[in-house]
Amino acid sequence: MSQKSFFIRPATVDDVDSILKIIVGLATYEKSTDKVKATPELLRKNLFETPYAHTLLAFSGSREAPGEAIGMAMYFHNFSTWTGKPGIYLEDLFVSPEYRNYGIGKALFAELAKVAEEKDCARIDWSVLKWNQPSIDFYEKKLGATAMSEWMGMRLEGEGIANLKQFSMQ
Repeated sequence: MSQKSFFIRPATVDDVDSILKIIVGLATYEKSTDKVKATPELLRKNLFETPYAHTLLAFSGSREAPGEAIGMAMYFHNFSTWTGKPGIYLEDLFVSPEYRNYGIGKALFAELAKVAEEKDCARIDWSVLKWNQPSIDFYEKKLGATAMSEWMGMRLEGEGIANLKQFSMQ
């Protein structure tokens, strides 16, 4: 395997189109392109104007001669009542298929660890699709991550959120 040069930096508002391209790449990998609702406007608003999440981007080339965006780690902060500390929830990590196995995923996690240490985070959490065995193997074997099989993910969307109004005290 030949070496590919890359670097990682926090995304800026000028990277919105690159972020969206990577999101579409991830959705394609997960066979869910029909579920992508993100637009440049929504990303600009929710990542940079009111930063609900943060993004680390990996680029081919060097800082002095950057190429295209080839990977992303998008995360936000959560809070652990048990530790009394913030944490990081990794919403998505994706490396373009032609750039896999060059250490980019590990480097994105290393940058995420720097953020966690700077913010005194107790942990980094994320989810992985059960069918995505290559990623599960990477997380467990390369990173030493522990599967949290006792927890089940839950979600409310759209109408489910709206239906919560019935429980309002007002």
